[in-house]
Amino acid sequence: MQLEPSSPARRHTAPVSAAATRPAAVRSTAAALCLSACALALAGCGSAEETSRSGGAQGESGTVRVTDATGNEVSVTKRPRRVVALSEMDLDSALALGVRPVGLTAGRGQQGAPAYLAKEAEGIPTVGAVTGPDIEKVVRAEPDVILAGQLADEQVLQQLKKIAPTVVTIDKTKDWQKSLELTAEVLGRGDRADAFLKRYRSRTAALKKDLGPRAGASVSVARYSAKGTAVMQQGVFISDVLADLGFERPGLQQRKGEGHSTPISDENLEKIDADWLFIGTLSPTGPDADLLDELTGKPAYRQLDAVREKHVTEIDGSKWTSLGGAKAALSVLGDIRKAMAE
Repeated sequence: MQLEPSSPARRHTAPVSAAATRPAAVRSTAAALCLSACALALAGCGSAEETSRSGGAQGESGTVRVTDATGNEVSVTKRPRRVVALSEMDLDSALALGVRPVGLTAGRGQQGAPAYLAKEAEGIPTVGAVTGPDIEKVVRAEPDVILAGQLADEQVLQQLKKIAPTVVTIDKTKDWQKSLELTAEVLGRGDRADAFLKRYRSRTAALKKDLGPRAGASVSVARYSAKGTAVMQQGVFISDVLADLGFERPGLQQRKGEGHSTPISDENLEKIDADWLFIGTLSPTGPDADLLDELTGKPAYRQLDAVREKHVTEIDGSKWTSLGGAKAALSVLGDIRKAMAE
């Protein structure tokens, strides 16, 4: 969908909540005691249930050792069936590999799964948020394995390890392809990961060919929220996909950012300009739904070359400007094809 300038719209202000000083998982002493009791209960009755779920007795013949993204070795059940995904990328990877998790954490700006995965993930219980998992809810999910994304809080990790084998799946590069391969190793789905990556590379090559001279264009990716505009620099999911397509990036988007995205003031809005601009909010519904109307009414936005050339496309920010993953990557290729090659 092309975004064109519109008349200035009424400013929408999203409610701002106080940032939690600790992840949601860190509970009171009473909750920790409850966790220990629950974990012991699961351990006491787990042998029969695990045999039923895995199709065989546990032990060396029923487990596999994997090295997670932090270098730790973890022993996991072969082809686990009850998987908890504690990041958007973990959920994406599991679904791409044909595994439906029994628990997920809400995505950035979402009440549950990211918008682009909402249909596939419908009905999966939410066991936490971006700030961290809710330990009690994770216990109730009775997982065989926990995919811990990029979780680094050692206290929370130790709590999770009392529930089930816990694997950190995302390293400092946040490379979605590496994460997919590691997740596939954990879930016993290496063949599916190989097939998925082959399909991605094939579609990337086909799109580059069909883009013709536009394959060398400059492409800007930005997110708009009640706090203003932010651009996606190097070292994040979408920048890796755009690099695979051979696109140039404007200005500071050529460099690695300090965080997930970099704020841009209205006075510096020209920094999001490029041959092609892809921009959106994290959520197509709720407080953010009409925020782009506010942006398109600003004089600085109207003066962007991409706007004047009608080379602006509205995107799903939960897919393009969040943690991303395998399914997100394929979907982004489709978005780019529709905007630039059709």
